[in-house]
Amino acid sequence: MNDQTLSETVRVFVALAPPDDAKDELAQALRPAYDAYPLMRWNRIEDWHITLAFLGELPRPVVSLLRPPLARLAALHSPLRLALRGSGHFDERVLWSGIGGDLDGLRLLAGEVRALVREHGVAFPERPLSPHLTLARSRRGDTSATVRAAAGLSAFTGRTWLTERLHLVGSNSGRGPGPIHYRDVEAWRFGGPG
Repeated sequence: MNDQTLSETVRVFVALAPPDDAKDELAQALRPAYDAYPLMRWNRIEDWHITLAFLGELPRPVVSLLRPPLARLAALHSPLRLALRGSGHFDERVLWSGIGGDLDGLRLLAGEVRALVREHGVAFPERPLSPHLTLARSRRGDTSATVRAAAGLSAFTGRTWLTERLHLVGSNSGRGPGPIHYRDVEAWRFGGPG
């Protein structure tokens, strides 16, 4: 893949982001794990998100076409009441925090987002929604750290918060060495009554 090809596409997903004070509350609860497992690859707090639909690598013009319908969807949708709760791991390698609160509303929103994207001709990997916030990944061969960190965070219960915006997020994943970083392509405030 050459530089020109890289600039013509973007790896994107649609997500929600907890407010800063909810993320700070979780980061405080994670301090013992940060200290105990420094070799885990910890996600940056500013990159924490709840994925609703992972769209993969898309041409930039297609991403631009999705912006107006996603903006309309957000404007018509009510904010959700959510919380960060508990923890677990996927395949003993990926540490996550669970999501509590209006999970029915979250599933409905994710379904609406996915239907909208498909209606606009975008095929993407269909994965079941498993509401979570990814915190870290263990290095190969050291999965015990992930299991222990998840156990230490299992009783965490964060404060309840309202979702503010629907985010279309771009990622540098697969674009060379180094950590994954995310940036908003655009974000739209929810417009329904909260």
